[in-house]
Amino acid sequence: MRTGEVREAERGRWGKPLSGVRVLAAEQMQALPYATQLLAHLGADVVKIEPPGRGESGRGARPTLVDADGRTVGATYLRNNLGKRSLTLDLKRDEGRELFKQLVPRFDVVAENFKRGTMERLGLGYDVIAGLHPAAIYVSISGFGNLGESPYAGWPAYAPNVEAMAGIYEPNRPEGEPPPVVVAGALGDNASALFTVIGILSALRHRERTGLGQYVDVSMFDATLAMADMVPQLWSMGAPKTWAAAGSTAMVAAFRASDGYFVVSVFREHHFERLAALVGHSEWLADPRFATREGWAEQTEPVVRPAVEAWARDQTKLEAARALCELGVAAGPSNLAEDLACDPHVAGRNMLVEVPRADSARPMLVVGNPVKMSRLTDGPIAPFPGLGQHTDAVLAEELGLDEAALSGLREREVI
Repeated sequence: MRTGEVREAERGRWGKPLSGVRVLAAEQMQALPYATQLLAHLGADVVKIEPPGRGESGRGARPTLVDADGRTVGATYLRNNLGKRSLTLDLKRDEGRELFKQLVPRFDVVAENFKRGTMERLGLGYDVIAGLHPAAIYVSISGFGNLGESPYAGWPAYAPNVEAMAGIYEPNRPEGEPPPVVVAGALGDNASALFTVIGILSALRHRERTGLGQYVDVSMFDATLAMADMVPQLWSMGAPKTWAAAGSTAMVAAFRASDGYFVVSVFREHHFERLAALVGHSEWLADPRFATREGWAEQTEPVVRPAVEAWARDQTKLEAARALCELGVAAGPSNLAEDLACDPHVAGRNMLVEVPRADSARPMLVVGNPVKMSRLTDGPIAPFPGLGQHTDAVLAEELGLDEAALSGLREREVI
C-alpha cells in the first residue's frame, strides 16, 4: 500500500481517542452542548439529559425545522448535539434525581451548565456526586463560576453579556455610538466550551495517574476574558483603548473587490513595502506619513483605501487575497455563508457536515470537528437525537429497568 493508504488503514484500526469515555450531561443551549459534541466527535459516549415534554432550552431557538417526531427543533440545539443520545429525565422530581444518581457511577464525566447553585439545590452538587462516584470528573459551566466568590454569582448569562463584560466590544465602538454586539457568533459560548474540553481531558489524565476525580469549573466570563487577550494587557502598558481595535497600531482593514471584500493584515514594515509595490505606490515608503505603523493606520482611509480598491476593482475578493498572499502579505476574502459552502479548504478538511433533515430533501450544514489527527477519522457522525429518543434503551441497559418500570415512570412523567 502507498503511504496514504497505510495511514487511512491505521486510522480505521485505531478508532477514536476518547472511545470508552462516558459523559452524562445535564446541559442546555450552547456552551456545554458544544463541548460535549466535541467529545462525541472524538469518540466519547455522551448521554444528554433533557426535561420531559419540552426538552432543553436550545430546542426553542430560531430558526427551526420539524423533526421526524413532528417536534419543532431550534438551530441552537441542531448545531450542538450531533452524535449524542437523549434521555428525558425530570430532575425536579425525587424519582428523577434518584435515577440520575443511579446512573452517575456508570459514567466518567458528569457535566452541567445551569446557573450557579442550581445543582446543589437539586441535591446533585459535586459533594453528592463525588460521594457516589469518587472517580467522577464533575464539570460545571456557568456565567461566573461555582468555585470562589464573584459579585455576579447569581446573574444569568448568555454569550453577548460575558463578551461585553470581558471588554471585547469597546475597542471597536465608534465614539458616541453604542458598542457593536455579537461580533463573532457565539464566542462566549464556544470559548467556554473549548476551555471545558481542556479541563476534562486534563482531569481524565490526572485520574489515570491518581485514581481521583475532581471538580472542573469554567466561568464564561473567565473564558471570554482569555479570548479578549490584549484588551487588558495593552491598557496596562499605557495604550489607549483604541489600540486593541483592528487597525490601530498597524493596517488591518477590509477593502472592496469586484464581488465583495477582502481583509488585509499589515503588521510589519516589509509587509507594507510589498503592499505598496503591488498596488503601484512605492512612493509611500519615502512619505513621512507612513514612517510608523500608527501612520499606516491613520492613512488607511484617506490614502491607502482608494489605491488598494482601484488595484482590486477588476479582481474577485479571492483573486485579490491570493495575489497578496503570494507576496507574503496576509489576506483573505470576507466570506458569506454561501462562500463557505463551496470553499475547497472547507470541503477538503470536512469542516461543514451535511446532516439529513426530515422536513426537507436539502440537508442542513453543521460545522465539523476542527481537531484533525493522523490516527483519527472524522466520520461517521451521528445526527442530533430526537427528544428522549434513547430514554428506554439507556435506562434498560444501564439500570436494568424493564418495560413495566419504564411505563410507570412515563405515566408519572418522570421520563
